[in-house]
Amino acid sequence: MPKHQINPNKWVELYSDYLFNYTITRVNDRAIAQDIISETFLAGLKSMKNFKGEASERTWLVSILKRKIIDYYRKKNSNKGQAEVRMNYNTNSDSDGDWLEERVSDPFDKTAEDTLVNTELGDAIYECLEKLPAKQAEVFKMKTILDYDTETICKELNITPSNLWVIIHRARTALAECMEDNWFK
Repeated sequence: MPKHQINPNKWVELYSDYLFNYTITRVNDRAIAQDIISETFLAGLKSMKNFKGEASERTWLVSILKRKIIDYYRKKNSNKGQAEVRMNYNTNSDSDGDWLEERVSDPFDKTAEDTLVNTELGDAIYECLEKLPAKQAEVFKMKTILDYDTETICKELNITPSNLWVIIHRARTALAECMEDNWFK
């Protein structure tokens, strides 16, 4: 199996949207998400020599991003610079609290309101997807929702990578406008 290669000149083009979507759901602030992604790219540049090629470039960047999100919450919740943060959120008397890292991206730690909002948001996204031209919707679902890689999508739909990114861009733009009109009112 060939080792994965690293190409920082393509990071913004290839991964910024994915990293932003990943981050915004965890920090819920656009400016902070953008800062964290910038820090991720900078950390990636500084640690390129440590890239062994065992994982894909995106997987490697996501692992850096996860640490940056944890660092953000550590700093936000620190008391005069303490690096370790404990949170007493369990009602068990056995528990001293859990490490923040265990809480940051716990998909099972959702309130009923979170679940309702996520369900409504998902429904709104799918309603907007239905309004897209069929090819745009299909490409968007394959790339963003099903997480297919570019090569697989291009082969399956018989399109070029540049055509794929044009379609993705148009789909995202149309979805953003639709969501703005129908969800963020």
